[in-house]
Amino acid sequence: MMIKEKRQIFIFLLFALVVLLVPIFLKGSYFLNVLVFIGINTLLAVALNLLLGYAGQISLGQAAFFGLGAYISGILTTRFPVDPWLALVVAAGCASVLAFVIGFPILKLKGHYLAMATLGFGIIVYIIFNETVDWTGGPSGLSGIPNLRLGPFVFDNDRNNYYLVWMMTLGVMLLSINLSQSRIGRALRAINDSEVAARVMGVNARMMKVQIFTVSAFVSAIAGSLYAHTITFISPASFGFNFSVELLTMVIIGGLGSIYGSFLGATILTMLPEFLRVFRDFDIVIYGLMLILITMFMPAGLIGGIEMSIKIIAEKIKGSAENNA
Repeated sequence: MMIKEKRQIFIFLLFALVVLLVPIFLKGSYFLNVLVFIGINTLLAVALNLLLGYAGQISLGQAAFFGLGAYISGILTTRFPVDPWLALVVAAGCASVLAFVIGFPILKLKGHYLAMATLGFGIIVYIIFNETVDWTGGPSGLSGIPNLRLGPFVFDNDRNNYYLVWMMTLGVMLLSINLSQSRIGRALRAINDSEVAARVMGVNARMMKVQIFTVSAFVSAIAGSLYAHTITFISPASFGFNFSVELLTMVIIGGLGSIYGSFLGATILTMLPEFLRVFRDFDIVIYGLMLILITMFMPAGLIGGIEMSIKIIAEKIKGSAENNA
């Protein structure tokens, strides 16, 4: 698949160019480290946006697939002599198979029932991470996870990790943009608007929802594996309910159905905790307030608000030019 619109091609190439040139202008490793996490969170936000923004299926269990990717990859490379790249593929595959299997019963539900079912799945996975101490290390976490490498080249510092994560993120963003413009993307939007109407038009809504749920889990697991091999230590606390809410907040703040909105939401929510340290355990309350305010006053998210502002300014400039003429 290729991006069809020239405008979309230009925007993506410009975005990719900026992303790849950023490390040249950053000297401190701290900022590069933050950008690495923004890349991982962008992957997760894009995965959830495909499910929620396009297909209209809410999930509060994305952190579970993120954690499965991290733990499967971590266990395979620390407990067994498995190559980290192979572990990444296996982790993404296992998460996809699990998502496909549970997707059929779970995605029969709608609205808050679906949200509760995915939340329950996330809680179960979180408990497994905590209780299987012999494999996951339990609450103490799993350490000694090796870095990814390509031959003699090891991704063991912030600059190398930055390019690793962002090359993967740009690839997923490109595929997601293509997907949104394809027949599948149109079918997903039709399901979001009216599942009954989509069925009447010949869309296999049930299978389509399961497939996008599987794709979302696949991307989330890749993000989890990258996370594990980047920081080389994981613990269950990183994959709990709070993080699922944070991912949901990223998508809604950035803009439902917008791939670049996922990046914007991930950027804001990744950097925001640095400013919320004074509030300690109340950060989840602030995320909730942000969700409410954005939903009330900017239902299309920040990307939608920016596009609307640009449109209004352009119309005013055009009107002014016509009046002067």
